Amino acid sequence: MWWVPSCNLFANNSMSCFPGIDSSPTDGEHMMGTSIIAVEYEGGVVIGADSRTSTGSYIANRVSDKLTKLCDYVYCCRSGSAADTQAVADIVSTYLSMHAIELDDQPLVETAANLARTLCYDNKDRLMAGLIVAGWDRKNGGSVYSIPLGGSLVRQPFAIGGSGSTYVYGYCDAHFRPNMSAEECRTFVSKALSHAMARDGSSGGVIRMATIDQSGVSRTMIPGNKLPYMSS
Repeated sequence: MWWVPSCNLFANNSMSCFPGIDSSPTDGEHMMGTSIIAVEYEGGVVIGADSRTSTGSYIANRVSDKLTKLCDYVYCCRSGSAADTQAVADIVSTYLSMHAIELDDQPLVETAANLARTLCYDNKDRLMAGLIVAGWDRKNGGSVYSIPLGGSLVRQPFAIGGSGSTYVYGYCDAHFRPNMSAEECRTFVSKALSHAMARDGSSGGVIRMATIDQSGVSRTMIPGNKLPYMSS
């Protein structure tokens, strides 16, 4: 006769009657164990991200949007805690909207990146947020700024982040070329994300990309069954 543990698996979301299991797999903060990337090209930037959001070991959202608008020509790619990165993006967006009214012009990408960096650095003990801020402005054209955990700020020709980035550093180093065209950047971004999603258990879903240049923002989506992982 089988022995059945005398516990209610659904009471308080607890599974503590099983040795080594302290809580439900759905417990925990919403985390974007993520693959994000941004690349500069002459005249703009291409940004991209996967779409998986997890809470504990449970996939809470398979098609989340990790490309967040800060102002008309500046976006950020978010990794880490979903709540933390959303809060930072909302605050930066609010400040930039006021700044645009004062300037009567679009803010610089550098301004947006510095605002995000200040928030992340000043609250580094309370936030789990890794951001890439990228976009276009009249002064610098396309530019990419990386803000990793801790709140440092570095401008780079391309930046990658999130848990999936550890799997594609070699790919990016081998295939990145300066002065790529917009289409070449989109190919580079989609293939890098496809490789990261194939290896990283916390990344998955679809690929969302955005091309930002003087004409505005053009967004595309690649379904999970059409990822270019196997293509050359």
